[in-house]
Amino acid sequence: MPTKSVSSASVTTRDRSRHTKADESISSETHFLKVDGGHIAYDDTGGDGPLILAIPGMGDLRSEYRLLCPILQNVGYRVVTMDVRGFGETSAQWPDYSAHAVGCDALALIEHLQARSAVILGNSFAAGAALWAAHDAPMHVSKVVLLGPIVRDLKVSWFAMLTLQLGFAGPWRVWFWATYWNSLFPTHKPADQGRVKAAIMKNLREPGRMAALRTMIGLSKADTAALIARSRVPALVVMGSRDPDFPDAEAEAQWLATQLHADSLMIDGAGHYPHTEMPEQVASELLSFIARVDG
Repeated sequence: MPTKSVSSASVTTRDRSRHTKADESISSETHFLKVDGGHIAYDDTGGDGPLILAIPGMGDLRSEYRLLCPILQNVGYRVVTMDVRGFGETSAQWPDYSAHAVGCDALALIEHLQARSAVILGNSFAAGAALWAAHDAPMHVSKVVLLGPIVRDLKVSWFAMLTLQLGFAGPWRVWFWATYWNSLFPTHKPADQGRVKAAIMKNLREPGRMAALRTMIGLSKADTAALIARSRVPALVVMGSRDPDFPDAEAEAQWLATQLHADSLMIDGAGHYPHTEMPEQVASELLSFIARVDG
């Protein structure tokens, strides 16, 4: 399928101002939904517009969408962001941390919000959660936007595996993860990056959260990979050209887009969080995608 590339050189003054004028609070009012095994924390812009449900990646917080959310809200969408199992204000301990389980939480939240359907945004492993939700309840998921998606098991070198094992082996594990997370923004670190990093580190020091992260990292994605060819939901694949999680981010985006019969969008210069580094560019293409599908 066609791949569209957006250059980081096209970042506008308004883009830069959004990075400079980061929201004063990292998270807004928290709501909770009780599900089997624990509770899901989320925030909600409210309103009667179409629902967009945004799911962050592992080891991160729902504040990941703090720069994208206002843009979508300003054009009339009701935007809900949730903390995934193990992180943020969602329960730390669960019997299942898989993408499929997180997809079920997303569906429970959509039902709780009494929305007929939603567009689901999923970053990193949560891209798989978006696909699972669409597979299990296609009547409730109209579209998915996969941001820096990791939906199959990637080949990891022995050196990277050793680094990972050492990184999680001692009392420096929270620092190790936060340092790695910080490296995933190669071009534009938001003005509040340090504050968000501190919030992530504080969260991971809470009981059970680092154990959840280690469990999630070790899970195979074979079940999600097997689901991809059967997926029928309209999808947009968004990848940063400098995403360090992939040896060739563009090739990964093209592969996934081909499997899903979807378009892919390359954000030049962005890393694993293109929607945080270049929110205006991602929002523009996201809204165009929704408009095309809706006809």
